[in-house]
Amino acid sequence: MTFRAILIEKDDQGYRAGLQNLDDSALPEGNVTVRVAYSTLNYKDGLAITGKSPVVRKFPMVPGVDLVGTVEDSSDPDWRVGDQVVLNGWGVGETHWGGLAQRARLKGEWLVPLPEAFTPEQAMAIGTAGYTAMLCVMALERHGVRPDQGEVVVTGAAGGVGSVAVALLAKLGYTVAAVTGRPQESDYLKGLGASTVLDRAELSAPGKPLGKERWAGAVDTVGSHTLANVCAQTKYRGTVAACGLAGGMDFPSTVAPFILRGVTLAGIDSVMCPRAERLLAWQRLAKDLDPTKLAAITHTIGLSQALDAGAQVLAGQVRGRVVVDVNA
Repeated sequence: MTFRAILIEKDDQGYRAGLQNLDDSALPEGNVTVRVAYSTLNYKDGLAITGKSPVVRKFPMVPGVDLVGTVEDSSDPDWRVGDQVVLNGWGVGETHWGGLAQRARLKGEWLVPLPEAFTPEQAMAIGTAGYTAMLCVMALERHGVRPDQGEVVVTGAAGGVGSVAVALLAKLGYTVAAVTGRPQESDYLKGLGASTVLDRAELSAPGKPLGKERWAGAVDTVGSHTLANVCAQTKYRGTVAACGLAGGMDFPSTVAPFILRGVTLAGIDSVMCPRAERLLAWQRLAKDLDPTKLAAITHTIGLSQALDAGAQVLAGQVRGRVVVDVNA
């Protein structure tokens, strides 16, 4: 059997990504084979496809950190033929062939069941971005951030993680301030539940070690000066959930917010997150994410279109989530 996939290669001719027909014998080792229905394009996938950052650690590689599909073959006792499954992270698309293909062979321990509340396409509208957003919300809750304590700010709000975070927080009763560099997205963000929309220029320049206390909590997808300024303006004993680096990997801050205001900086890793917490995050998404919001957040493309869309994601030209129909 053959299947279509985006394949990234690196050799004497350089780094390149292209759509290819591959044989099943090329699939990597694993105890579960999945017929993929949909994948997604995340920031990390854009980096992999374009080669802008050394995300891919093994060649050749099929990118795609997310997938949803149906089990076709399994020697794992937890999964049977016909089960619908979701995968997020675990190094797929980096060290193990990922979801931007019609077939995938994986470790059963990486999979979670598709929640009954979502169709396969909706599950990928959520994807790693939405699952990460839920992990951020859970971290804020775990550290005691409540809706009655004041605004929660979301940076990079028009992106994938940000869009879902805004929708989740609003549905849970929080007052949300959405930060974006795209003022034309104000109506979109308010439609997701944001109460106010701020220009990212307010936070992206170097700032003071401590600023006026503004937010009870934060979800930051940007890093660098933005994260530093968010921490400096978080209220006493507030919490900042940091999950992204769209603005840079650096953190030009001081210890002042942490030792003078007791601010918590909670790091969010979605790639190697333990399975029990993944299952809880997906259960919470099924309960706390309004499925009607997904249509506004998402647009769907075919597998061949993913090559160009990867660069668009990196350039910040994509609103919300990109779902990839690998069979289109």
